[in-house]
Amino acid sequence: MEKLEKLLEWGGTKRDIWFLIISGIGLFISIFDLVPLPFDAAWIAILLCGVPIILEAVIGLVTAFDIKADVLVSIALIASVFIGEDFAAGEVAFIMQLGGLLEELTVARARAGIEKLVHLTPRTARLLTDGGETIVPAEQVQMGALLRVLPGETVPVDGVITSGQTSINQAVMTGESLPVDKSAGDEVSSGTVNQFGAFEMRASRVGEDSSIQRMIRLVQSADAGKAKIVGLADRWATWIVVIALTAAVLTWLATGEAIRSVTILVVFCPCALVLATPTAIMAAIGNATGHGLLVREGDALERLASVSRMTFDKTGTLTYGTPEVTGMRSFLPEISTEKLYAWAAGAELRSEHPLGKAVVRCFRSQGKEIPEAERFEMLPGRGVLAVLEGKRVLAGNQELLTENGILLTDKQLAEAEGFSEQGCTIIYLAAEGEAAGFLALSDTLRPEAADMLKELEKTGVTPVLLTGDHEHAARHIAESLSITEVHWGCLPEDKLNYIDQCQKEQKKVCMIGDGINDAPALKKAWVGIAMGGIGSDIAVDAADIALVHDEIRELPHLVRLSKKMMKTIQYNLAFSMTLNFIAILLAMTGILNPVVGALVHNAGSVFVIIHSALLLKWRQRENG
Repeated sequence: MEKLEKLLEWGGTKRDIWFLIISGIGLFISIFDLVPLPFDAAWIAILLCGVPIILEAVIGLVTAFDIKADVLVSIALIASVFIGEDFAAGEVAFIMQLGGLLEELTVARARAGIEKLVHLTPRTARLLTDGGETIVPAEQVQMGALLRVLPGETVPVDGVITSGQTSINQAVMTGESLPVDKSAGDEVSSGTVNQFGAFEMRASRVGEDSSIQRMIRLVQSADAGKAKIVGLADRWATWIVVIALTAAVLTWLATGEAIRSVTILVVFCPCALVLATPTAIMAAIGNATGHGLLVREGDALERLASVSRMTFDKTGTLTYGTPEVTGMRSFLPEISTEKLYAWAAGAELRSEHPLGKAVVRCFRSQGKEIPEAERFEMLPGRGVLAVLEGKRVLAGNQELLTENGILLTDKQLAEAEGFSEQGCTIIYLAAEGEAAGFLALSDTLRPEAADMLKELEKTGVTPVLLTGDHEHAARHIAESLSITEVHWGCLPEDKLNYIDQCQKEQKKVCMIGDGINDAPALKKAWVGIAMGGIGSDIAVDAADIALVHDEIRELPHLVRLSKKMMKTIQYNLAFSMTLNFIAILLAMTGILNPVVGALVHNAGSVFVIIHSALLLKWRQRENG
């Protein structure tokens, strides 16, 4: 049986195209009797196109008693040959294979955008050892290995630059159109392209753990076969086989005309019914891919169409997830805010704390030189102590100042509180035992977030904010984005419980998140969507859909696409069933013969495939 399956797979699309060309020539010769042959030329189509269909049906029946469309098609083929309608048999086989080829090409077109990622997989790497430089297969690179990447080459694995400066084209991973400058200490991802300078790097994530391989795993799991509605079509196909055989036998008994019974079998083939659904799903997946959305499971779009609420984690989804210095105040007239900022950057220069690193990064982004600290001391849970320009500088929280005998006035606290109420984190600074001022850091909203949420509400989906942040930050973000329902201080189990409660109330929820703490909620939700760029591996693995470029502006399009896909499937199913029953009535009355019946029926298959393919480029206009 395995040998038969391999035989059927031989040649793939190219084989099918050649078989169809040769079969088409055979049918042309048969209908016009152009060349005298010792046999009907229609047998060419029967053998090349019909035999594979019959073998598929036999394999399905023998291995799993799986009754699908190919069973009825096989019966129709054999019955047509039995009564001498060779051309009808060849025509049925030819058009069925043509419909299958169109489906295959539609699916291939739908998947083309995703599969480009597979071809971006680096093949080789330049490994540096004591013996010099050696070119090795990229999959053999070990974690911690030292590598060299030359201009124009693809980065083979994830890692950190140890020496050299360059610009990296990260479009494949982040969607950024401009190259990003990189130097020692910066991270680089596999699959991205080194554009200018050579550099050396230390491998940090290799093989299946690399960024490009994670994307490929998402590609490989994108499959329309899991959709519930596809299973429904298969179940219908089983009943159709039974009904078709019954109708054919009764018609034969009533009329005594075998040709009518054969015509019923031909037009009753449920190919349009079976082809309509998977092609629509795969075309929709292809559309989503073009918008930076990787659909991991075919039924995710089916489920998304029925969602009524979309819950968002705050950090990394509605915001960038990276703190920025958004405000500063000096308490001392002799110290300008610029001086205060420079002291904060100098004090935090050697700090490993994320907020300290954020201060340094933001200060450097202004192109200014950071003053070097003469002394540095990390104070866990409080902040840092540094000596700058001969002055003892403290930078940290209010407890740090209090423990050093530095008290803040009510006015100073009120100024800081104003920023805190906007969701900011405060870093206080003191110099020589006196409060000098503070810096306010906050996560910045994605500029597209507000418009995205407005468009989302137009689709009938209600946005909800679920965040682990404190009340002030959560309320500030919710008010800025006009989100009416917000829950703050949420632990992973809180998000999970909220989603579970909603779904018990028949309110289907879609969850958007990026962190490890979001993974349980992503898995529990009716549909889980992860930020594919900045999201953790665990979050992406738990989700049904990933935003490759973190473009949340595409979420309304995704919801509309899912609804459009379901309408397309419904129209396809209704059309195919209606066409089938009309053709059956005409066959029973003798109006249709097997040849015309095959043309009418299979024209319906081609129609639904083309109708599904329209989803590939579909996008609802803003006023649509």
